Amino acid sequence: MNLSMRARATARVEAVAPEGGEGLLLEFLKAYRDAVQLVVNEVWKLDKTPSTKKLHELFYSKLRKLGFRAHHVSEIYKRAREVVEATKKNKGSKPVLKKLTARISTYDYKIDLSTRTLRLAVLNGHWVELKLKWFSYLDKYLDGSWRLGELQVSYRNGKIVVYLTFNKEVKLREPETVMGVDINFNNITYTIVNLDGRLVSMGVIPFKGLGRALHLKKLAEELQERYPRSWRFLRWARRARARWLSRARNILIDSSHHVAKKLVEIAREYSAVIVLEDLEKLREGVNGGELSWELQLWCYRRVQSFVEYKALAEGIKVLYVDPRGTSKTSPNGKLLKFISYRFVELGDAITTRDVVASWNLALRGLTQMRGCRVRLTPDSSADAGMRTRPDTENPGMYSQVFTDNYK
Repeated sequence: MNLSMRARATARVEAVAPEGGEGLLLEFLKAYRDAVQLVVNEVWKLDKTPSTKKLHELFYSKLRKLGFRAHHVSEIYKRAREVVEATKKNKGSKPVLKKLTARISTYDYKIDLSTRTLRLAVLNGHWVELKLKWFSYLDKYLDGSWRLGELQVSYRNGKIVVYLTFNKEVKLREPETVMGVDINFNNITYTIVNLDGRLVSMGVIPFKGLGRALHLKKLAEELQERYPRSWRFLRWARRARARWLSRARNILIDSSHHVAKKLVEIAREYSAVIVLEDLEKLREGVNGGELSWELQLWCYRRVQSFVEYKALAEGIKVLYVDPRGTSKTSPNGKLLKFISYRFVELGDAITTRDVVASWNLALRGLTQMRGCRVRLTPDSSADAGMRTRPDTENPGMYSQVFTDNYK
């Protein structure tokens, strides 16, 4: 019996408004931000965050008098509660909202995807029409399997951006194999085993995006070191730094999409469950300095996020396991001997630590699927930690949110 799950995707689309429409939209976004700030200020004084019913009693009439529709008001409650709870959880000071963004329910907009036109309800019963800048890669959401939900509108640097949320019911495939994926600095190594633990296939996908991004980040850091006091006041320096960092981010996003697509295609071919590393278990200390490690960790998480949502859209399961010791443990019981930092001798064969790590990840994923804790190999740890996903605060193993914002 196949299990049905819901996939949720958020597509980022730029938009333009006709003459006069941008002013109405900007007025609405400012009023929306101020209304959320009003609720945040009042709720911040309380020891306990009020329920939605209590917030309705306190602010509904006030916000309606400001020209908001009923569903605008409910979204304002929701946003304010999220901001306060997240800030108090992180023990921060009272938040001050600056970004112009609003969450719009399905009752407050009308969209015609055939003409790429979006109409939004704003203040005092007015509506604003936006023309969406559509790209061909977004046509996959128009095949009839995706349903449009709430959306978010933002205004930043003179641009209007709309985030369209799509939902889709998918049936998870019955697995025939398990694929362990080891994400490295310059490659993605995968190993596939069958449900009996026997080796089926393995391979390497080149990953050059991280190295190129780190080079651009290093250029930005060197510029700051050259002008430690004045770079913020030099227009050319600020622009150069922003350009390099923007290019680095775009390179990482594009590269992550590319390798994630390749991995999901391979998993679909072998009807495999994908097993990824639980990055919460990784130690934050590698050669290259703290800043480079932060970028690596961000990139690894991005790759995993893209793999997870692309796999979910195909009905492929994704598991997370503890990666500790995977590159130092023999996956087949044969003697493991280290030749260098990268290469090892496994029995009579010469291979890399990346292959060993991905092989062990696949075996740990297989053990997790069986629901038992046993020794994977004669020299593997008995208490290998295993979980279904890296962030236990995210609800639902297969309810994945992603942003499709690359070209």
